[in-house]
Amino acid sequence: MTLKIKYNMIRRILCLLFILTPVLAFCDSSTSALFKKGNDHYAKAQYKEAISSYQKLVDGGYQSVPVYFNLGNAYYKNGDIAPALLYYEKAHKLSPGDDDIKLNLQLANLKTTDKLDEAPEFFISKWWHSFILAFSLGTLAVLSVLSILAGSGALILYRFTQSVGVKKASFYTAIALVFLGLSFIFIAGRQADYFESHQQAIVFSNSVTIKSAPTHTAKDLFVLHDGTKVEVLEHNNDWIKIRLVNGNEGWIGANDVRDI
Repeated sequence: MTLKIKYNMIRRILCLLFILTPVLAFCDSSTSALFKKGNDHYAKAQYKEAISSYQKLVDGGYQSVPVYFNLGNAYYKNGDIAPALLYYEKAHKLSPGDDDIKLNLQLANLKTTDKLDEAPEFFISKWWHSFILAFSLGTLAVLSVLSILAGSGALILYRFTQSVGVKKASFYTAIALVFLGLSFIFIAGRQADYFESHQQAIVFSNSVTIKSAPTHTAKDLFVLHDGTKVEVLEHNNDWIKIRLVNGNEGWIGANDVRDI
């Protein structure tokens, strides 16, 4: 089999995959119907019914930015700020560069009781975190695949062209595109590491006293209210050690928070 025939076969397979991917993504009619049902309830301001439909998708293990975002909106409209923040944060985790999610997070946080000032972050670290969180993992995956495929195409052009100028241009283009694709993969890896090392949760109890140790008899440190985001540092049976954005640390009952 010649290289040209092999290339044509690979090209046809890739084209078929690109055509079938969006079809397969929406092949679950029950999921689409439930999501549409939630949207219809939301449009009619029937927020409890919308929450019920979206929540069934989430409880069934379905993870999606639109579902999380719409569920957060429904909870927000229903006046349930803590669960609204939870699902906004889940949506943000999947799509950290989405401006609509960021805006709704800010609006929901304005309705929380605890107003905490963030501890200052070194400007280089702040810039780096903003850089790696500019795109979602899905977007980075698509960009990396497209870049590497385009680079492979440029290498094929380099192999078969007879023009010296085209050969030189296609070679350097291929190198640049493959490097770009690998860069997207590297950024995706750093983003995944960031979220893995920053495990967070939302306080769901109306009011909870933070302890100095994982026991009810330990010293009281401060009080938190529902909707406050905390960083999870450690687990100890039914207790979780947390850190706030202002640097304060303490222990809270595991049942008082929900993991993002």
